[in-house]
Amino acid sequence: MIKNSSSAASHAHDSHHGDHRAHSQGHGHGHHHGHPSATSRLGIAFWIIGAFTIVEAFGGWWSGSLTLLADAAHLFVDTLALALAYAAHHMARRPASRHRSFGHSRAGVLAAFVNSLVLLGIVAAIVIEAGWRLAHPQPIQAGIALAIASGGILVNLVMAAVLHDDHGDMNMRAAYLHVLSDLLGAAAAAGAALIVMQTGWLPADAWLSLFVTVLIARSAWPLLVHSAHVLQEGAPAGFDADHLAARLVVAVPGVRDIHHVHAWSLTPSEPLLTLHAHLEPTTDPATALAAMKAIIVSEFGIRHSTIQVESDGCADGDHPCGQPAASRASR
Repeated sequence: MIKNSSSAASHAHDSHHGDHRAHSQGHGHGHHHGHPSATSRLGIAFWIIGAFTIVEAFGGWWSGSLTLLADAAHLFVDTLALALAYAAHHMARRPASRHRSFGHSRAGVLAAFVNSLVLLGIVAAIVIEAGWRLAHPQPIQAGIALAIASGGILVNLVMAAVLHDDHGDMNMRAAYLHVLSDLLGAAAAAGAALIVMQTGWLPADAWLSLFVTVLIARSAWPLLVHSAHVLQEGAPAGFDADHLAARLVVAVPGVRDIHHVHAWSLTPSEPLLTLHAHLEPTTDPATALAAMKAIIVSEFGIRHSTIQVESDGCADGDHPCGQPAASRASR
């Protein structure tokens, strides 16, 4: 069963597709998931990380450290990613409209998908750069590199604290992962500078960069898979259409058959559901509808469902109503 819930209100829907279409046009789904506090934190992170990108780029040029220059490029990409996340939060707060009846709730999911791709692109770039440096070690001014890398560690610790408490939001999680990857990059640069200062072993920064890529990839790949699943209208985690159909037939008097069951996620925290319910001729549709919705909310955690009530055959003409629900339910 589904354990996640949402803030969307539950609506009763009429039993025919024409009425359902009219409902979608007449009632916008203004789900405001972009909280002002989250948007403000993204804005703070953007300006601070953007400013330090300039500092690190200048420091890399001054010290001759390719590690710092590469990390500055990394920070620049992350600054763009934070700008995207910031814009996505603003879009998610916009109300629903005639052309976007669900509003812009998925802007955050799309931003998370793009950000995860950027993270994996960074991984590829670091691997290529590390291979080049292993083959061609370059001297650096380790003292300058250490000072700037230490500043990067401090900046990213502050940013991690600013962004860390919104992990339920994929968009904020993506921004948080970017900051963590920056923190690891700064720590690796500092470690490489220390090793070079103490031992003179120049390949240290390349090996530490490869270690960082593994950590970034382990965080970015699940985020990419999850956000892609939501964008592809994938079923919410743990959803079982057969179980839901069978449960409604057993628990709600007068329900003969449940079919055409479809569930998907508008956002990771907001599952949606549609289904057809074939009722006994003597069953009151309003009573059965209320009972089904109550079970869907309390047992399956889906607060927004559209139920098409049918008293005869399936309105679509493609389903033999009256068959066992569990064998006829479909996703």
